[in-house]
Amino acid sequence: MTKCFCYIVECADGTYYTGWALDPEKRVQVHNKGRGAKYTKMRLPVKLVYVEEQSDRVSAMKRERAIKKMTRKGKQKLFM
Repeated sequence: MTKCFCYIVECADGTYYTGWALDPEKRVQVHNKGRGAKYTKMRLPVKLVYVEEQSDRVSAMKRERAIKKMTRKGKQKLFM
């Protein structure tokens, strides 16, 4: 099985974007080139603030959904 990761980036406007990827560092580079997601495209640059390893793609996607439901403070508790 391929390891996947759930990640949070902080956008230039101070907001957070959560996603999943096989390689979070590479994914952040894609975001910063304006090709990542519509949300981040207008809020560049982004910086990686949190990475969480998951055992597979399904787990990473489930965790992404769970983190997206968290409040801002809840997300910050993960990495502060």
